[in-house]
Amino acid sequence: MKRIRDAVNGVDLRRFRFWLQLFFFVLLVYGGYMAVNLGQYLPTFACGFNDEGRGGICYLLPLQHQLAMSWGTLFGWAGLMVLQGFLFFALWFFVLNKGWCGYVCPLGTIQDWITSLRTRLGIRYSRYTEGQFRRLSLIKYLLLALMILIPLGIGGALLPHDMGTPFCDICPGRMIIPMFTGDFSQLTIDFSSKTTMVMTALGMLVTGLFLAGAFFKKRFFCFFCPMSALHYLLSKPALLKLKKDGAKCTRCGDCYRVCDMEIREIADEVKEPRIMQDDCILCLKCVAHCPEQGALKATFAGIPIFESTEQGFIKRMTKGHKDEQHHE
Repeated sequence: MKRIRDAVNGVDLRRFRFWLQLFFFVLLVYGGYMAVNLGQYLPTFACGFNDEGRGGICYLLPLQHQLAMSWGTLFGWAGLMVLQGFLFFALWFFVLNKGWCGYVCPLGTIQDWITSLRTRLGIRYSRYTEGQFRRLSLIKYLLLALMILIPLGIGGALLPHDMGTPFCDICPGRMIIPMFTGDFSQLTIDFSSKTTMVMTALGMLVTGLFLAGAFFKKRFFCFFCPMSALHYLLSKPALLKLKKDGAKCTRCGDCYRVCDMEIREIADEVKEPRIMQDDCILCLKCVAHCPEQGALKATFAGIPIFESTEQGFIKRMTKGHKDEQHHE
């Protein structure tokens, strides 16, 4: 058993994550061609507008449709259907927690590929100041609130029906993900009404910002993602967790330096064992780059499945140095 634990703790996380992300990307973007259908309540951006290729559908799409029902319908028996859908979403989420962001999400994977391209081109990435980080991280909660309130306003006849699914209209996944299956039909502005024209034009703008931002900032869109905000609100009972033993932490800062989301608490917090913050994507890079035995660990249902070790740290750093020499 110890040999298995040592092998897992010494795994090349970068390579493991690359192949796992690629697997899920193929499953969610091309799964439809292989008769894969994981349902419509997935806690990740499996875009419903990717008509033929999708292997499942992002929960935010049916949620907006359901909330836009007339209030008399929504707050009647149909409300049970909404609760049922939310339950299915929660059950999917509880298995991986925010690991859905770090390992499964196609938009997250695309951002990581863009980061790899930037790295190969030798272009430095940007970082946020502490103040910018705090302010920007609140945007995802604002978008989550609007994503819920606008459909409710439509159902109450307070807003026009052509607002449709407001978040999907501006989500970069609606335009980018279908392109991987040769569908460029979403790259248009809908002139059927003023509302649709504004929303689809805004979607084009957000998509441009997504591509440009991801090139200069790691996981740029994840700071603003309403799905990430919804994840965090449900994260406490999830099975997969990130924990820290502050007594073993030397505050070397290695975990913070490799964090794509610039979460300072991962290095500074030494009292609270539940270290996961709202912007965390559970990529576990912090665990892989921690040199202190057992200071950081990922647990599943309370059982440690991957933890920081001195041997694992040395093994990964040695391999990383050899890879850099090879690229040179």
